[in-house]
Amino acid sequence: MNAKWIDIPNVGKEGFSGYLSLPPTGRGPGILLIQEIWGVNSHIRAVADQYALDGYVVLAPDLFWRQQPRVDLGYDDAGRAEAMALRQQVDDAQAGADMAAAAEYLKSLPEVEGAVAAIGYCLGGQLAYRVAAAGSVDAAVAYYGGGIQNNLELAEKITQPILFHYAELDRMIPAEAVGKVKISFAGRDNATFFDYLGVDHGFNCWGRPAYNQKAAARAHGRTLTFLSEHL
Repeated sequence: MNAKWIDIPNVGKEGFSGYLSLPPTGRGPGILLIQEIWGVNSHIRAVADQYALDGYVVLAPDLFWRQQPRVDLGYDDAGRAEAMALRQQVDDAQAGADMAAAAEYLKSLPEVEGAVAAIGYCLGGQLAYRVAAAGSVDAAVAYYGGGIQNNLELAEKITQPILFHYAELDRMIPAEAVGKVKISFAGRDNATFFDYLGVDHGFNCWGRPAYNQKAAARAHGRTLTFLSEHL
């Protein structure tokens, strides 16, 4: 893969960086890929490369750069404990602004042709939702976005297409929470929801026990269809 870490200079403070993966052609529409709480680790970098092979210019920003640069955690107990501790230090609104700045920088790259979407997982899903509300992307995808149901005042600001993936067995985002998000977009044609029966939070991550190959493949296919329609 043609991939490397790059600086993201437009936040007024040094140290913000991201993993940039280019498609085989070297150019294409853009994807801002927003990590889970384990950092821009080997899984997220692999997902970035996966979307790059699908023809997109992918930037995965370092979400935890204000706390600890370039976090790369595993999915064992120690990694989970560190990830949860880092997550508690994050100001979601500030992180959303950082991700929006990263989206604006992605748009400026000469390799990017056409529109830009945000795709995020868990906390990253909420931040993709925030980046959409800020108007910094042309479309957004939230995989089991944690906390979206607590920030529904942003929903009215999202006028671009947005896709939500939710897991039926997700105890962190129960059906009641998903229902609140659906209600906030009721009567609007820009939001699409997919519910995945019999799977849990994190089903897209092959490094976690919750990984479900069929659900992950189905969600990836739906995401690619969505991106092809809106970018």
